Amino acid sequence: MIRYRLRCDSGHEFEAWFPSSSGYDAQAERGLLSCAVCGASKVEKALMAPNVAKQAEDLRAGAPALPASVKLPLAAQLPPPLREMLKKIREHVRENSDYVGDKFAEEARRIHYDEAEARGIYGEATMAEARELFEEGIEVHPLPALPDDAN
Repeated sequence: MIRYRLRCDSGHEFEAWFPSSSGYDAQAERGLLSCAVCGASKVEKALMAPNVAKQAEDLRAGAPALPASVKLPLAAQLPPPLREMLKKIREHVRENSDYVGDKFAEEARRIHYDEAEARGIYGEATMAEARELFEEGIEVHPLPALPDDAN
């Protein structure tokens, strides 16, 4: 996995994860990238410093804290159409998948290795568990928390 800082032509900066550098290039060529803030389709890599972990433990501990000067968009600041789209995606997953709770990583592996029935699942996983699944070639996608979730 590789994380890039991206910038749209309106100047909004945000981060996105890609399976590889070529994964970013392929998505950019196909016009699949859009601004996480305003939805603009002209998005390019922004300048960023590399983040190299000193030990394997550093990777498991999660990403380092961002400097106070860096402001990332909160879900509440996303344009209403984008928030509504994310809400519909989450509802679709909940209605058409099995909830497996904190056993998500375990069940995803069982399905991947044909030890359990192939089906859509959702649940909770730590960043370390999600990273391990990805490294094993098991595709996972986070369901973002939305402002309405607290209501």
